Amino acid sequence: MARDELSSLGVGNISESANKIFPVHPTVKEALFYERLRNTKVKCSLCERRCEIAESNLGLCKTRRNFGGKLYTLVYGDISAVESRPIEIKPFFHYWPGSTALTFSTWSCNFDCVWCQNYHLSKVAPEPNRAVYYPPEKIVELALAYEDAGLCASFQEPTLLTEWTIQAFSIGKRKGIKYFCYVSNGYMTPEALKALRNAGMDGLKIDVKGDQETYTRYCGGADVEKVWRNAAEAKRLGLHVEIVNLVVRGVNDGEEALSWVIEKHLKHVGPETPLHFTRYFPAYKFHNPPTKVETLEKAYEMAKKAGILHPYIGNVAGHQYENTYCPNCGKKLIKRYGSYVLKYAVTEDKKCPNCGTRIPITGHYLRK
Repeated sequence: MARDELSSLGVGNISESANKIFPVHPTVKEALFYERLRNTKVKCSLCERRCEIAESNLGLCKTRRNFGGKLYTLVYGDISAVESRPIEIKPFFHYWPGSTALTFSTWSCNFDCVWCQNYHLSKVAPEPNRAVYYPPEKIVELALAYEDAGLCASFQEPTLLTEWTIQAFSIGKRKGIKYFCYVSNGYMTPEALKALRNAGMDGLKIDVKGDQETYTRYCGGADVEKVWRNAAEAKRLGLHVEIVNLVVRGVNDGEEALSWVIEKHLKHVGPETPLHFTRYFPAYKFHNPPTKVETLEKAYEMAKKAGILHPYIGNVAGHQYENTYCPNCGKKLIKRYGSYVLKYAVTEDKKCPNCGTRIPITGHYLRK
């Protein structure tokens, strides 16, 4: 990406000399989001951890290193997994339904959730000497070769890959890729979110873990209000947003916790934004039993009663509440089985064919 293109993203330039420090590691680049402090310290501004990092030290996420008073990302194009996947698996239910996205990830995370499903990626620190480097052009070429409609950063926290995705999304946009999205914990800074939007990102799925106690006790600590702030800001910037609440048995499955999520959702992203209540299964360090389906059904009914137009249940394949219904007349508009669309009845102008109610769908129904 040229200097003037980077400037247009509002994130500052990469110095020409920065990469000479690590000439044999293409995945090590000067970071875009940071400021220099006194005594060679730097402050990262990629995520809301905003780590202050001393010389030769790493940030909390282990993907940022201070070298010589400059901050470097260690994961520029260090791709840990890549796969063509249905967009519904993210889950995005109102965003380019029926399509597939080339989905990719890097290493590590800025959270420490004890039930992480992808801990084999999120709990591993990057090693530049062993990195598998993908130039941003390569991921775009793969998406085009696989006939994927979009590019999606997922599996672990994609915010850590942002310097690279800015370029990949920008290139993909010029090459005709239809959409660009993150599956995220929503803890990026507003400046990083804006830069991603300017590069072409138009979809953001945010995992809301629960209330503040859930973040503090089970996810390594974070300010949940900043997550909701980013969800609202993404909507303001014109991104398609969907919210997922992983309902964990014995943690955030009580009526009070579910009501809190529903109230915050209505306040920050509004009734038309899809809200998914997803079933938890034991993973990593957490071994409580799977979420009761009845609890998810209760959450769904609570959301409907509160005024959310498109609530869903996730990780219960074949359940009636993974379908899309017209919020006005109740007609089944999209029938799903897990991540697969079996029937699609929304009209081309995105309305219910029975009563004409507008259905908030971004993009068009695409079947590969």
